[in-house]
Amino acid sequence: MSDSTSTSARRVALIANASFFVGPPIARLLAERGHDLVIGDPTDVLVDELEGTGAAVEVVEGVGRSSDANPFTQIVEAGLKRFGKIDAATMFSGRVVTGRFMDSSTDDLKEVVQGCIELPYHFLKAVTPPMVERQSGQILVLTSAAGARPTNNAPLYSAARAGANMLIKNVAREVARTGVQVNALGTNFMDFPEFLRASGGDDPEVRTRIEAAVPMKRLGTVEECAAFCMAFLDGTSQFTTGQFVGYAGGWV
Repeated sequence: MSDSTSTSARRVALIANASFFVGPPIARLLAERGHDLVIGDPTDVLVDELEGTGAAVEVVEGVGRSSDANPFTQIVEAGLKRFGKIDAATMFSGRVVTGRFMDSSTDDLKEVVQGCIELPYHFLKAVTPPMVERQSGQILVLTSAAGARPTNNAPLYSAARAGANMLIKNVAREVARTGVQVNALGTNFMDFPEFLRASGGDDPEVRTRIEAAVPMKRLGTVEECAAFCMAFLDGTSQFTTGQFVGYAGGWV
């Protein structure tokens, strides 16, 4: 890592969380496609792997967890200081809160609002201004397909995700004239620990029932999701903004 500022000749992508879910596979694909990277909380193994492709990598720890007014300011500033620009940025957040509405509490509501709306808001506030200033950039926020339809046993989570999706659409419309793209990708039925924990899918019998509810009759992988994200991040397609795309095996 370097303390000096230089404008990278390569595209620069920021991944707020490179520790799990789609973070690592997105980082790998962007590195393979010629990007330098600003990444939050990666493993040392991942950093070595990315640098092995020829990518310059700026690592920032504790992204999204600081007590600052905006917990994403640090990673954006680190990227600008190191590379002089950010061409693409992505994040995911939110903790799944399940249970019937009639049994919910205000603490449950605060948890889903903080994770599903406030963190995307702060991320957009941090990454959008430098892109607007350069009149170019791609932003992809991973939300949830639960925000696109009523979701049994997760009403607060579904409602908060819907709010995030609409926030993203509104930001996209506001900055569209500057050439900055802002889109949302809503996942569900993904084969990763947080979904399995929340759904009970660690139990093979429960997993079978879950897969039966998916039109494609299986769970999605983080690798194929990361591949789908590339059109919104790698600079090859720059005429789509303000979109919510469900990535849930046909569920939405």
